[in-house]
Amino acid sequence: MSRKTIVFIAASLDGFIAGPNDNLSFLDLVAKEGEDYGYAAFMSGVDTVILGRKTYDWVMKQVPVFPHADRESYVITRTAKPTLGKTVFYTGNPVTLVKELAQKEGKNIFIDGGAELVNSLLKEQQVDEIYLSLIPVILGNGVRLFHTGNPMQTSTLASVKQFSTGLVQLHYVLAKP
Repeated sequence: MSRKTIVFIAASLDGFIAGPNDNLSFLDLVAKEGEDYGYAAFMSGVDTVILGRKTYDWVMKQVPVFPHADRESYVITRTAKPTLGKTVFYTGNPVTLVKELAQKEGKNIFIDGGAELVNSLLKEQQVDEIYLSLIPVILGNGVRLFHTGNPMQTSTLASVKQFSTGLVQLHYVLAKP
């Protein structure tokens, strides 16, 4: 099995991963006791996490300990900071990082957001799969998941899961050029 780079992310029906001012409260619409929407199963196949600095900062405002501290993690940032355990604050090119990590032995690489990181990897066709959880709400404004200017890339629908909260999770495998 080869190592894959996978985006696992939620968005509104109109394609926003955050509302105005990076507001993620719309995710609460589908919060349900005991339901993780396949996240734990997904994470069991992951040993490396890459996320943008804004996403990291938001997460750290929500919890006292970084939830991926047990995995090799890279926070993409423009400001150098010392490594914290297994968490590296990476100031280089994220595409280069992904290419290097993909060549190493290991489980899958989880791209945890945000939109700048996801789109920089899509632009260079460095994403193998996307799990897109659609939240049943139209936000009308905010941070768009997909930016314009990415090259066309076909995909195959691997699965669709519907949940009682109205969330629909689409799993796509992207074709490589």
